[in-house]
Amino acid sequence: MNALLRRARAAYGLLVARRSALFDLALAMITTGVEIGLLFDGGTPVVVIPTDVIPVGVIPVVVTVLVGSMLLIRRRAPLTVLVAACAGAAVLVPLGYSPGGAPVVVALVSLADLRERSVSVAALVPTALFLQSASISSLPVSIGAWALGSYLQTRRRYTRALEDRAATLERERGQLDQLAAQRERTSIARELHDIVAHSVTVMLIGVRGARDVLPTDPRVAAETLERVEVNAEQSLAELRRILGLLRAPDHDAQWRPQPSLGQLAELVSGYRAAGMPVRLESTGTARPLAGGLELSAYRIVEEALTNVLKHSDPARVTVTLHYGRTHLHVTVEDDGGGDGGGGGPRDPAPSSAGHGIRGMRERAAVTGGSLEARPTADGFVVTARLPAGDAGGAA
Repeated sequence: MNALLRRARAAYGLLVARRSALFDLALAMITTGVEIGLLFDGGTPVVVIPTDVIPVGVIPVVVTVLVGSMLLIRRRAPLTVLVAACAGAAVLVPLGYSPGGAPVVVALVSLADLRERSVSVAALVPTALFLQSASISSLPVSIGAWALGSYLQTRRRYTRALEDRAATLERERGQLDQLAAQRERTSIARELHDIVAHSVTVMLIGVRGARDVLPTDPRVAAETLERVEVNAEQSLAELRRILGLLRAPDHDAQWRPQPSLGQLAELVSGYRAAGMPVRLESTGTARPLAGGLELSAYRIVEEALTNVLKHSDPARVTVTLHYGRTHLHVTVEDDGGGDGGGGGPRDPAPSSAGHGIRGMRERAAVTGGSLEARPTADGFVVTARLPAGDAGGAA
């Protein structure tokens, strides 16, 4: 049974692969049969040759079969097939036969279907005049055959164009999927960096502070370690959430509200508790902004403060939010001196800025804004300018 199924599949595959040749064979046989039928439709005259008497049926059958066999190569040489069909009719007409013109019509359709429009039109004119003058067929028949072939060519080209368009769209869809996946990976990497860099830095500074005061003030050390513990638990919960989304985005993991500017005071308090002398200032008319913009502003402040905590020992750190009419200005400035406080040395070259400043620039760019990070006379300053829309706020 399996052998029979394999043979049947093989035969079907061969049939599909050769369907064009089989169609041409069937077309040639049908056209030849129709033409022979038209030849014998009016009776069987006799042609007298000096040495013998040959029945009328022999000559037209031979010529018709020869012309019909030419249709097997109509795809490769349609113009040659048309010339042969016209030549066959031209041989039969002077001998008193009345060909129906079926091979000529099929050849004309094939030529209009398979060759350029200029070639088929150039062949249509003499062919139509020949068929009309030989009383084989009228002009409308020739023109109709050419129009049918021209329609088939247009239809085939339209179908091919649709297939090419579908293939192009499929490729573009794959590229868009890859870009979306890359953007998602970049976003996840950025979130992981923000979580790990912020949390681990705060915990490290807290543990160091607790170790320093443990011999002299155990109570303060215990409070500091308690804050470190809380911060570690929150960071682990956030990491589990992101990893859960990566593993099963549609099932177990749940989205939670992203940080916003409303939580900025809590963020600054956490750094202040870690020993950083940071204060938060706001100017202009505060107003709700788009969620993506507030998240970007929050993460920029978080990253800037983390860099200050890691790279400098400032006496003053100021976080300023200025709500303008069309933009939100976010500034984080410190007087830590030394290596610049913002995560790199005083040389603001991008190669020395590390992933922190690069990530902040990317977050600003996502919202259509810009970010500048540079050393100052006594420290470092990070300034972000984010488009906030015209909401009637302060200028």
